[in-house]
Amino acid sequence: MTEVLVVASKVKEAIKAEDCNTAGDAVDALSAEVAKMIKKASARAKENGRKTVRACDF
Repeated sequence: MTEVLVVASKVKEAIKAEDCNTAGDAVDALSAEVAKMIKKASARAKENGRKTVRACDF
């Protein structure tokens, strides 16, 4: 298991607000997707000669 990049309680709260339940592996899966997004945004920033990730990189 890798480091969780999202707040589990907030994720569960948001899913509950949609009148759904949260499976045990949902938070880990979301965290993995966030990690992929961060890597992609970081690569884009570097390609543009920056070390700062901006909103437009996502």
